[in-house]
Amino acid sequence: MANREMTNTNALGTPRRTVLGAGVALGATALLGLAGCAGREDAPDSTFVLLDGQQLRTADLRGKVTLVNFWATTCVTCVKEMPALVATHQKFADRGYETLAVAMSYDPPAWVVNFAQSRQLPFKVALDNTGQIAQAWGDVQLTPTTYLLDKQGQIVKRYVGEPEAEALHALIEKLLNT
Repeated sequence: MANREMTNTNALGTPRRTVLGAGVALGATALLGLAGCAGREDAPDSTFVLLDGQQLRTADLRGKVTLVNFWATTCVTCVKEMPALVATHQKFADRGYETLAVAMSYDPPAWVVNFAQSRQLPFKVALDNTGQIAQAWGDVQLTPTTYLLDKQGQIVKRYVGEPEAEALHALIEKLLNT
């Protein structure tokens, strides 16, 4: 197999080319879902069931810059990053920014409810009881996996692991101003 050149963008949207060996390219694409990072794609049409029983569709997210975070109460990195997600939400919420935390199907609903209540999460929390949402969003299996959507409902960036706060905030700021 030949080497593969990938084009990605940094947090400010500047194109960046990377040449990867064939095995690395295939592994990175499968693991990180990098295929398509050079252009934006519509977020999958999903129905999220929130902790209060309300339903939210992907189309309802349009008009706001939205962070969709797949997480689990048993994921150490997810729990560690949650205060940063709360701070980010609070920093930008009054400017048209939304956060949606989607608990993985293997996470017991009672644990998710307890986590959200005890930490007074200020954003929407959904349960993915069947795993269909994670499947639709690129077969998410690693947590945390986070997507940043623009106001048109297109995926701008995908993070596997905890996003670096400064770069995330710069990208949110850019998207809010467009």
